[in-house]
Amino acid sequence: MESDDAILLLREHVAKESLIAHCRATAAIMRASAGALGEDADLWEVIGILHDIDYEEVNEDMERHGDAGAVLLRAAGFGEEVAGPVQRHNYRKYGDSDTPVDTALTAADNISGLVIACAMVKGGSLSDVTAKTVKKKMKDRAFAAGCSRERIQKIEAYMELSAYYALSVAALQDIKEDLGFT
Repeated sequence: MESDDAILLLREHVAKESLIAHCRATAAIMRASAGALGEDADLWEVIGILHDIDYEEVNEDMERHGDAGAVLLRAAGFGEEVAGPVQRHNYRKYGDSDTPVDTALTAADNISGLVIACAMVKGGSLSDVTAKTVKKKMKDRAFAAGCSRERIQKIEAYMELSAYYALSVAALQDIKEDLGFT
């Protein structure tokens, strides 16, 4: 499935533009992460787009989140390479996974929010966010408190954290207009 088709499928199940933007941001970081790790960038991008496809349907019920998405994706013809990571990204239910795709998905899910929050304090400018900005804000646990620093740090099993900050910032800067930023 192409990313455009994945976005169309996401839009069939998600109404909130903010959630769609979050999924697109996560997908951009997943694509960049896959490239850095020698994985399938197209596949990882689709996983990122679809990772919260069930979030509105389950009404934010974390006992059902991920499971409902995986069922939906399997019914739509996706295999375990997409449905599995979508299901397991609910680490509160499934705990830690040490596969590159699962680690990257939970890290991207969280750092996307942190980078966006950094842009918000810079007047809505993703262009002004740097890896140094993200590193500084990672230390401030009150800033973007909903973003799990522990999930982000798990990417260190596959790459240096400073490189991940830079990769994430660059990935979001590449789609800043799509996300409504400058």
